[in-house]
Amino acid sequence: MSSARIGVKPLLQPASTPRYTNLMRLLGLLLLAVTATAQAQWDIEDQPTTADLRGVINTGGGAVWASGTHGTVVRSEDGGYLWQACSIPPGAEKLDFRGIQAWDENTAIVMSSGKGDLSRLYKTTDGCKSWKLVFTNPDKEGFWDAILKVTSKQLYLMGDPVDGKFAMFYSDDTGNIWSIADDPGLDAPKDAGAFAASNSSLTISVPYLFFGTGGADAPRVFHSAAKCTVGQTDGSCPIAWTSTPVPLASGSAAAGVFSLATRTTTNMAGKSKSIIIAVGGIYDKPDATAGTSATSTDGGLTWIPATTPPHGYRSAVAYNANRQILITVGPNGTDISTDDGKNWRPLKPLPGQEPDCDQHWNALSYPFVVGPKGRIGRLNTNALPK
Repeated sequence: MSSARIGVKPLLQPASTPRYTNLMRLLGLLLLAVTATAQAQWDIEDQPTTADLRGVINTGGGAVWASGTHGTVVRSEDGGYLWQACSIPPGAEKLDFRGIQAWDENTAIVMSSGKGDLSRLYKTTDGCKSWKLVFTNPDKEGFWDAILKVTSKQLYLMGDPVDGKFAMFYSDDTGNIWSIADDPGLDAPKDAGAFAASNSSLTISVPYLFFGTGGADAPRVFHSAAKCTVGQTDGSCPIAWTSTPVPLASGSAAAGVFSLATRTTTNMAGKSKSIIIAVGGIYDKPDATAGTSATSTDGGLTWIPATTPPHGYRSAVAYNANRQILITVGPNGTDISTDDGKNWRPLKPLPGQEPDCDQHWNALSYPFVVGPKGRIGRLNTNALPK
C-alpha cells in the first residue's frame, strides 16, 4: 500500500494549488480502494476432492478435517494450507458423511447420514490411513443428523425421531463404545425432524446441550437440564429435556432450525448466561429472508426473531469470540452480526474478487467453510470489522 502511494507522489508534488491537492487526495483514495481488492473475505483453497462437502471441524491446533459424499474425508495438518484426501473407510464408498469431529491431526470420527444402517460412525487414530467401524444405527427407521464432541472423551449423537422420540446416543470413551441416552423429554411432535445440513444442529453451552428441529411442525429448540433430587451433589443427576418454539420459517418439511451457535456471558456478580442463536429458513427457497434467524438470551427459554435477518436460508452459524462476531453461511451468501443475531448484514466480495466467493457454502468451523464440489474456503479476517 505504501509503495503505491510513493509511486504517484512525485507526479503531484510540484502542484501547490487546492485543485491539485484535492486531486492528490482523490488519487490516494482510489489507490487505497484498488489495494483493498487484495483482501478477499473467503480465500478459496485448493480442492483435494470433487465430492460435496457437508461437515468440517477445526481442532484449533492446525488440524482441520472435512467430510462429504461418496465416503469422502479430507484433512489438513498445517491450518488449511495443504489438504490431502483420506482413504475411504471400508464399505463407505456410497455413504454421505454429513458430520465429523476430531481431536488432532491423527484422531477423528466421521458420521454418515442415511436411513437405518446407512447411518454409521467410523474412527481413525492414524491420520486417516485406516478406519474402524465403531457404531451402526440400530434403528431401521432412524436417520442421524449430528455428532458433537463435548469433552476430550465424551461425545453425543443425535438423530431423527424413532417411535416418537428423537434419538440420542452418547459415548464416554472417545467414541469407541456407544449407549442409548433414553432421557425424558425427547418426545417429538408429529412430523418433526432435525436437519443433517452442516453437523451444527446440535451444540453445547456448558453444561447444557441444545438441538434444533423443524419439518411440518413448528421449529423448536430442545435443551437439556440436570434433574437432581434434594441433596444430590455427586454429579450423577439424570438429564431431562424441554423444548421451546422458535420463530423461524415453518410449515414445510424443508423448513426450520438448521444450525445453532452459543456464547456465554458473565455479569458483574459472576453469574453466567447462555445466549443461543438459531439460523435456518426454507432449504428449497434459499432466497426467502423471512424466518432465517432468532436469538435467545435466557438459555433457550424464549426466542426473539432477528430485526434484520440474513438475506436467505442459512445452513450454518458460528461465533468468533476474538472479534465477537457471528458468521452465517448458505447457498446465496454470507452474513455477519455484531449484536448476537439481532441484525445481520451481508459480507460481500470486494472488487476484483470472485463474484461468488461468499456463496455456495454448506458447513462452517471458524475460520473454515466447505461446500459443493470440494469447495473449501478460509475467512480472511481483514474482511471483518474491528
